[in-house]
Amino acid sequence: QVQLAESGGGSVQAGESLRLSCVATGDIGNIHGMAWYRQGPGDQRALVAYIAIQGYTRYADSVKDRFTISWNNAKSSVYLQMNGLKPEDTDVYYCNADLGLDYALNRLSSWGQGIQVTVSS
Repeated sequence: QVQLAESGGGSVQAGESLRLSCVATGDIGNIHGMAWYRQGPGDQRALVAYIAIQGYTRYADSVKDRFTISWNNAKSSVYLQMNGLKPEDTDVYYCNADLGLDYALNRLSSWGQGIQVTVSS
């Protein structure tokens, strides 16, 4: 099992920046990659950014060139630097650990509890 704890959310004005942090504890040797998702009221949880342990990254089109995901192996932590925030970035952000596949090829993952980001115009 992997436990995740997020921090760094809050309320900012449009154009400002925030940095989200997520610390992983437990069976961190099983982590294949880390990601940030976000979810608004009535919406499905959507991928914001993903980083593989090898360093490959992927971003949602809506955040490319504004958000940067990074991984600190020594601290078992993943970060999301969010610059140029827009009101439409307002959501609950969730940290996710990609734990690979089980024997039945089901995707395994762990989730943080979520952290609110609010951007005012």
